[in-house]
Amino acid sequence: MTKLTDHLIVISFDCLSEHDVPLLRELPNFKAFIEKSSYCTKVETIYPSVTYPCHATIVTGNFPNRHGIVNNTFIQPGRISPDWYWHRRHIRGTTLYDEAKKAGMKTAALLWPVTAKADIDYNMPEIFANRRWHHQIPVSLFNGSPLYQLEMNSKFGHIRKGLSQPELDDFVLAATVETIKRKKPDLMLVHFVDLDSQRHMHGFSSKEAQDALYRHDQRLGKILDATKEAGIFENTTFVLLGDHSALDESKVVKLNVLLKELGLIHVNGAGKVTEWKAYCKSCDGSAYIYVNKENDIDTKKTVTELLSKLLLDQSNGIEKIITGQEANRMGADGTVFKMLEAARGFYFSEALDGAYIEDVSEQDALSKKYTLACHGYSPEKADYHTVFFAAGKGIRPGISVRSMHLVDEGPTFARLLGLDLGDTDGRVIEDLLDL
Repeated sequence: MTKLTDHLIVISFDCLSEHDVPLLRELPNFKAFIEKSSYCTKVETIYPSVTYPCHATIVTGNFPNRHGIVNNTFIQPGRISPDWYWHRRHIRGTTLYDEAKKAGMKTAALLWPVTAKADIDYNMPEIFANRRWHHQIPVSLFNGSPLYQLEMNSKFGHIRKGLSQPELDDFVLAATVETIKRKKPDLMLVHFVDLDSQRHMHGFSSKEAQDALYRHDQRLGKILDATKEAGIFENTTFVLLGDHSALDESKVVKLNVLLKELGLIHVNGAGKVTEWKAYCKSCDGSAYIYVNKENDIDTKKTVTELLSKLLLDQSNGIEKIITGQEANRMGADGTVFKMLEAARGFYFSEALDGAYIEDVSEQDALSKKYTLACHGYSPEKADYHTVFFAAGKGIRPGISVRSMHLVDEGPTFARLLGLDLGDTDGRVIEDLLDL
């Protein structure tokens, strides 16, 4: 298959939404880029629309029930900080970077989700120390490219302040610019989280979120300048995309509180879960209900009766309940017993204590106990699209695609690089390509 480009740089601005487009068209670097690009401002995301499943979908062209990353975190009842789907081994099937590597291409990924231990030449995976005895630097080094990360940390580590934003994205930017100029990768995947973090803590339309968009504009400009300095600008395809949108919320739903009261979750004196028959696994704007034993008819009956009662009153925060089969048809985890969609203004927590519904304060969000805006909601929610902009070699300029899906992005990237992801859920958006 013929390659359409020599270099592909994919920049994911986490939580970039259709509602951001008017401002993007005013910011200098985004404005200039969009004017030369082809784009879709109505990209349908996946279910659940959380970061790790979304990014696995982008590089596989498949829905979560097929690539296996069905949530950000694992089912670990009672853990305050469950482990995430950090590692490449959790993805079923091939990925864009796997196929690029097989074709002899030079690959790079900076904080791209689900890439720990991936076969990527220059890999700085998104992973954090999740045990008291772990330290961030060795955890990152062990799961990515050690010499590359040591080099980036020695040059730019002073920029970072742990996982705090915007410093973390500023560090990623510096490493991205350096990697472009010194390594000139054929495929580069970059993940920026500043906007998503500000929206979680301050709200969707907050000044802090807007400031993050201004910072992203400056980051974009520096990345484009780096390709010019490296002499690869004319032979590069650039893609700017979001993974999901977000919605403001002010109330948190804690279904596990009720499941514990019904005797379906047992905890010891220290509050640690010792046994569970049913568990509400949060995806923020949606939630999975798992039953521990498939043949536990009594538990399923109890959960069904509880959910039916809660659904009768909108103040309980549940907009919709679907079965595992229906979840599977939507691309989510089909092994669940039920899947819940939160009503607008609500989201789900896995907390076991307190009231079933709690109001969220600004202080709760600043302390990261709760959030003021989140995602994970159904792609069927109105005005909940993300975006896609592409420009450069191999892209026909000025094409506006009315609608596309997140699963279409991976196959389209593969076609640009002359690769094939095989039988995917998505399709190549040929209208965008200079064939």
